[in-house]
Amino acid sequence: MSTTLIISVLVSYFLILIGISILTSRRATSDTFFTGDRQSPWYLVAFGMIGASLSGVTFISVPGKVINDGMAYFQVVLGYVLGYIVIAQLLMPLYYRLNVTSIYEYLEKRLGLISYKTGAAFFILSRTLGSAIRLYLATIVLQLFLFEGLGVPYWLTACITILLIWVYTFKGGIKTIVYTDTFQTFFLVSSVIICTIIVAQTLNVDLPGLWDKISAAKTNSGHSLSRIFVLDDSNAKNYFYKHFFGGMFLAIAMTGLDQDLMQKNLTCKNIKEAQKNMYSFTVVLVATNFLFLILGGALYVFAASKGIDLPIKTDHTFPTLALTEFGAIAGIFFLLGITASSYASADSALAALTTGFCIDFLNFKNREESNKKRTMLYVHIGFSILFLLIILGTNWFIENNPKTDIIDVILTLASYTYGPLIGLFAFGILTKRPVFNPLVPLICIAVPAFCYLTDKNSVQWFGGYKFGYEMLIINGFLTFICLFLSSFFISKTSIPYEN
Repeated sequence: MSTTLIISVLVSYFLILIGISILTSRRATSDTFFTGDRQSPWYLVAFGMIGASLSGVTFISVPGKVINDGMAYFQVVLGYVLGYIVIAQLLMPLYYRLNVTSIYEYLEKRLGLISYKTGAAFFILSRTLGSAIRLYLATIVLQLFLFEGLGVPYWLTACITILLIWVYTFKGGIKTIVYTDTFQTFFLVSSVIICTIIVAQTLNVDLPGLWDKISAAKTNSGHSLSRIFVLDDSNAKNYFYKHFFGGMFLAIAMTGLDQDLMQKNLTCKNIKEAQKNMYSFTVVLVATNFLFLILGGALYVFAASKGIDLPIKTDHTFPTLALTEFGAIAGIFFLLGITASSYASADSALAALTTGFCIDFLNFKNREESNKKRTMLYVHIGFSILFLLIILGTNWFIENNPKTDIIDVILTLASYTYGPLIGLFAFGILTKRPVFNPLVPLICIAVPAFCYLTDKNSVQWFGGYKFGYEMLIINGFLTFICLFLSSFFISKTSIPYEN
């Protein structure tokens, strides 16, 4: 693709996003930024959440993983379904009943101020790291296939990326994002469908024929590229039960206990519409993830048939082929897809982090409107700068660890940072006991540290066993147990039970 064409596509895309921002942010208040005035149509929220959930990591990293793991990642996706049912039936009714703006306000009502601040702090840590690392993929694709040829240094590419997000989110907040995410998700889903069809046409097969070719091809470990279920090695990280139940708890943690995605649900008019949103979102998300895996298999079949040497970094497989081998149409839709997926995830995270910090740490509800807007602006800028620093750090790490899978980095990181949130919410919902609040921050730091130490030594300690995403379950369970034990330090009447 020519540089002129790439620039034209990207400029047009962002002009549309800015236009949507101007239209949706008219007469916006601080409440509009945080809640969307609770007037968002459920079907727009459901569709837009696809882009925010998948991100550029799914768009690039999931197809790339197929060469090593086949389609085993779909085991995680199947676990998501069970997790989303728990969210729709248990967590969302709780949030709507309490009428919270930040979902971590529940922890204050149930467990006290220190537990509330601890939960909110872990969300900020988790979402800041996860979203910035996801956004890194978009910046590196733009750098490799556009800005590097123009002599633009990577740090400037990262700055431009953050600035663009800030421009169209700083005023309308979540109300704007509901609409921009819907727009971006359309291009994300369209791009994966169109690129898969183009690969099939290039190989002169229909879609069933493409599946046959994928099934006949082999991963680096000798299994079929289409293999989904791994049931023969319980020590393997992608063993079915590890992936499935890990996926369930990842969904609960990264969606149900995450201010970013729950903030969108809470903009719906009522709980019934929010639940319709969640179930519709689940169906589309499962189908879209499966399409990404099919696309990944097709990419490797195509490369093998043409004798193309692929990059060592599997995350670069899709962009390399889409932008150099499949023609202008595939290249345009790839650019729109990676931009849409990365920005849909990052923009909503930026709004959610601004919301979380303002509501949870700055006593925002008691301020004057003019003061609210000024504070909101400063916090928004602060998180934008933090995103930039993490992106630059991630680039340094990947350059020194070229075989790293970004999606594994993010989900492994989530196993440690979201574990305390699962433990806190589970303790609050499943028991009627108070906690000894002074111990809560210590427990929420010590348990992930212990889990990390165990993970790093599991092969030696447990006869070759390797932890996968089930580490999130262990982390949450140990946090729950420690919180339960802490409750014996105080009398049952010290903190009244609320639910």
